[in-house]
Amino acid sequence: MEPGPAGPPGRSRALRRRRRRRLLAAGLSCTLLALYACLPELPALDAWPGRTRPPPEVTVLLWWEPFGHRRRMTDCQRRFNISGCRPSADRSRYREAQAVIFHHRDLVLHGLGQLPAGPPQRSPAQRWVWMNFESPSHSPGLRDLAGIFNWTMSYRVDSDIFVPYGYLRARRAPSHFSLPRKTKLVAWVISNWNEAHARVRYYHQLRKYVPIDVYGAQGLVLEEGSRVRTISQYKFYLAFENSQHPDYITEKLWRNAFKSSAVPVVLGPSRSNYELFIPPDSFIHVDDFPSPRKLAIYLKFLDQNKPLYRRYFAWRDKYDVHMTSFWDEQYCKVCEAVRTAGDQLKTIQNLASWFES
Repeated sequence: MEPGPAGPPGRSRALRRRRRRRLLAAGLSCTLLALYACLPELPALDAWPGRTRPPPEVTVLLWWEPFGHRRRMTDCQRRFNISGCRPSADRSRYREAQAVIFHHRDLVLHGLGQLPAGPPQRSPAQRWVWMNFESPSHSPGLRDLAGIFNWTMSYRVDSDIFVPYGYLRARRAPSHFSLPRKTKLVAWVISNWNEAHARVRYYHQLRKYVPIDVYGAQGLVLEEGSRVRTISQYKFYLAFENSQHPDYITEKLWRNAFKSSAVPVVLGPSRSNYELFIPPDSFIHVDDFPSPRKLAIYLKFLDQNKPLYRRYFAWRDKYDVHMTSFWDEQYCKVCEAVRTAGDQLKTIQNLASWFES
């Protein structure tokens, strides 16, 4: 509970600082989304007028490959139009790397004792990047990471390197969106079933008033590679996050709902937080209704009102949905950030307080 006027001054100042950070983050998000809208129009880095030579090469070292899955390093120029980037998982290149990426889940698994240690000593100019795309609820060990990393990379808009799970990109020219044929009402895909999660508790209430087809751990079998095709038969998809934190909007929205052309019914951060990333009339938020019963009534109403239902897809004529390519896109964006930052250096002194705020 927030302190009232008579609350401790230190806590009041901390709350004001957190509000200012969120306002700054919102402004940053709008700027970034405006940039994303222009992405199809941007020329290649080597095509800018007056450029006579390619940018200097940047070596980015991945200390642990996420979740232990080895994969071939991507060509950043070909995939993302980012020149002069050399991502690598070869630790022998540690001394030459301008940045080293540490995936949080693997850091927790292996422990701080497995971080690079001298000799050779860590170069003051080398950036250590903390990479995490889980929510604070599923990110243990944050309190032990003070003063270790130089940059953060996550889904949060106030990260040093902001990489959302997805974003909208302006079409080169408006085109008519064709809605797939819908024969079913509500779908939900869930692999991590936990009765203590808010999403499971809400589902139990909602299913009393509207039929929901559940796929995954507690429901129907979902064949490999059939997710988008299966969900596209449904009018609505429950894009329920496993925990509720600012900016934590995952593939449940971008792939499961948007890529499947189903209207997302979201349970996650606030409506205003979603609206930093997507149009306000592109989704339904559970907080828009006083109860699951009222939400169910509205879904049934839209099911019988085709013109109103189709309004949730009006934005499709102007925007495409881009899904972030895990993990290639992250590695290439670190190269880009190194080149942009120049000689600017910093250290994250209180990573846990920032990420949990």
